[in-house]
Amino acid sequence: VVKAVCEHGANLVLLQELFLGPYFCQSQEAACFGLAESDIDGNNPFISRMQDLAKLLNVVLPISVFERKNNTFYNSVVMIDGDGTNLGTYRKTHIPDGTGYQEKFYFSPGDTGFQAFDTKVGKIGVGICWDQWFPEAARSMALLGADIILYPTAIGSEPQDPSLNSADHWQRTMQGHAAANMVPVVAANRFGTEILLDSDGKEKQRIHFYGRTFITDETGAKIKEAQDGNDIISAEIDIEANRATRAAWGLFRDRRPELYGILRTKDGRLQM
Repeated sequence: VVKAVCEHGANLVLLQELFLGPYFCQSQEAACFGLAESDIDGNNPFISRMQDLAKLLNVVLPISVFERKNNTFYNSVVMIDGDGTNLGTYRKTHIPDGTGYQEKFYFSPGDTGFQAFDTKVGKIGVGICWDQWFPEAARSMALLGADIILYPTAIGSEPQDPSLNSADHWQRTMQGHAAANMVPVVAANRFGTEILLDSDGKEKQRIHFYGRTFITDETGAKIKEAQDGNDIISAEIDIEANRATRAAWGLFRDRRPELYGILRTKDGRLQM
């Protein structure tokens, strides 16, 4: 964070999903619930340190955290403004479950709904990883006035089939969100290989997180992309110019929400 601010002049810094440690969701381990942070909207020591850092550097910090709220656990982001104010929490809406990505064991689906936080740099929408595959999430944040949409992420190889590489598909999906909503998108992904060991200390499976962190403009074009986990990328976004361009296109003027009721169904069948 300090390097991003000092060398790149950043006033908003996005880190990857669950950056405090390894991606523990490769397997189901009850002991990992002990990693969760409580009272993240109050006096949590880690969040307080991040608030102090944000205030010191005058930078907006969306902080990904494993949250415990009483007996419920969430995959969350705390939005901290440049003056250190805790603006609130977004809880991950869509929870994946597959080989190597067993998040349903740890996280309940979020209950906050989608949000656009009013920060010193503009209105910031944030989804978390699997949320990025759902156009409804990006559109909801755009409707709430988001000037930028952020996605802290942990995605890489598929342990059941290491030949699969979703990196290009992953990027194109979010580029489409940016283009359809005319809102720049920033995705920060983990990078590197994380190996899961069995009880004998032998390798059970591994995930190579492919990085490919990137920034788009409001048309969905990539304007910056990281090459590996040591890269810090930055871009200047003209929010006021983007707002004017978005308004001129009329995409939101010409929406017909009264005809979109089918989106509230699971199988495309409207109740008569």
